[in-house]
Amino acid sequence: MWIRFINLEYKAQRGTVDILPKDQNLWNYVQQQCFDVARSFGYSYIETPIFEDSRIFERTVGEDTDIVEKEMYTFTDKGGENISLRPENTAGVCRAFIENGMHNETLPARLFYYGPMFRYERPQSGRYRQFHQFGIECIGDSSYDNDFEVIKLAWNIIKKFQIKNTELNINSLGDSKDRELYITKLKEYFIKYLNDLPKVDRLRFERAPLRLLDSKEEITIKISEEAPKTLDYISTESKIHHENILYNLEKLSDLDPGFKYKTNDKLVRGLDYYNKTVFEYISDSSGPQGVILGGGRYDPLIKILGGQDTPAVGFAMGVERIINELKKVDIKEKNNLDIIIVVLNDDLRINAEQLSDSLRNNHIKTIIAPRRSMKAQFRFANNMNAKFAIILGEDEIKNNVISIKSLNSKKDQIEIKNDDIEKIISLINSED
Repeated sequence: MWIRFINLEYKAQRGTVDILPKDQNLWNYVQQQCFDVARSFGYSYIETPIFEDSRIFERTVGEDTDIVEKEMYTFTDKGGENISLRPENTAGVCRAFIENGMHNETLPARLFYYGPMFRYERPQSGRYRQFHQFGIECIGDSSYDNDFEVIKLAWNIIKKFQIKNTELNINSLGDSKDRELYITKLKEYFIKYLNDLPKVDRLRFERAPLRLLDSKEEITIKISEEAPKTLDYISTESKIHHENILYNLEKLSDLDPGFKYKTNDKLVRGLDYYNKTVFEYISDSSGPQGVILGGGRYDPLIKILGGQDTPAVGFAMGVERIINELKKVDIKEKNNLDIIIVVLNDDLRINAEQLSDSLRNNHIKTIIAPRRSMKAQFRFANNMNAKFAIILGEDEIKNNVISIKSLNSKKDQIEIKNDDIEKIISLINSED
């Protein structure tokens, strides 16, 4: 019987979700694929705390950004420290890089992370207040080869998930001097239309003019069409850096027909620490603005946090958006449970316990069916989506055998020696 409780007093907070057992296979699949691709490129896992000194985000993400002004979960702890739940993890990884002296190790440091982030924003499809990100950080080398490596790594992940109609958008913001010059030119252009801009974008004009280019306001989008382009104001060195990346992308496109890219002169990304390369992978089916993942180069960030001048590049990917994409297609998930032991006599349950211990010690996921009739135990096994049922009765115990039956095919039930673990493993693998 299906029972649903109505008018619960306690519910998950708005913008958060429970990841239930029925969804774990998909979540584990996404995490494993990301980890496997990262490791295949020589990256190592790093884990940082979910909360940091608020100043870390104020200094790196930018005090005038929506993230810091409106979206961070910030509080004063019992020791009087101003703490924020992390809204992103690049700043935290860079803090860990500095604090743990990783600049003394062989560079570049190739790092990846996975975990929950927190932003107080309007919940919508693929966007939550607690959400998960997978990210890549390549720290300690300014070469365009590393920009290309990070972009290619991201593409390999997207291919793993078979996300269709995906295109790389790429731009360059130049170095810090280029950026200052461009902002001056941008303000000279937009000041002519200042009275036409909505209030939110008039504030951006004063505090963060680059963000006018990624405004969602229709009038601002229209005005931006004739705005100056970043690539017209970057230095020769920045231009060479960018052109070398484009050359590599063209070669990748020749080798991999599925790879598509374009230069997007309006792409600036939403965080203050970016310079030179910025990029996003965009799908036409992935919800608001279609962004699957985004990143870029952030050479100033580690110095801003008090470290040495250390170039770096990386990206972050929203896991929930990938999950939503995968739910749109028919993905056959592996059965989570290998064996259900059906016990025909309650006196034999101690034998079932011994058998289950042996199976689990060999990494075979096993459950003993509850004390019910044989028919009810088989129904339980089917409901649990197990691959096999092992039948344990007095005859099996007497003859030192087990009877094993596939629950996913019409193959006949067979008998094998009760200690023939290799045979059981072989049968399980044949069902994958």
